[in-house]
Amino acid sequence: MATNAFTGTSLSMRSVIPQTQAFASISDPTSASISSFGRKNVSFSLQPRLIRLKISCAAAKPETVEKVCKIVKKQLAMPETDVVTGESKFATLGADSLDTVEIVMALEEAFGIAIEEDSAQSIATLQDAADLIEEIVQKKSS
Repeated sequence: MATNAFTGTSLSMRSVIPQTQAFASISDPTSASISSFGRKNVSFSLQPRLIRLKISCAAAKPETVEKVCKIVKKQLAMPETDVVTGESKFATLGADSLDTVEIVMALEEAFGIAIEEDSAQSIATLQDAADLIEEIVQKKSS
């Protein structure tokens, strides 16, 4: 996880076109102002933003993700009209802890694999499940 923020930065600039003289400055990490000569001053505050990155080296095949989505929809007795994608989260779909255990068992049966409990607990999205399944299948075949 990385944080993006200004730290002790001072920035100022002036317009090079004489008709549109303006001045902007950032004097501290949390405030800035812009003024155009003859116009009202505008000021605003800057807030640090958290940037969350998730890097996944092994992306599951679309067929695997689709099969996982079908199994989850069936286990949760969802209508065919409901849209479920790899980005769908189990919690968002309404799966409680018992549902999650049943889904993992159905996935193990459908793919002929065994998913360890600690690995199963790290699954948040259907894409996570598909990635884990492909990883296990690859290890099993080599």
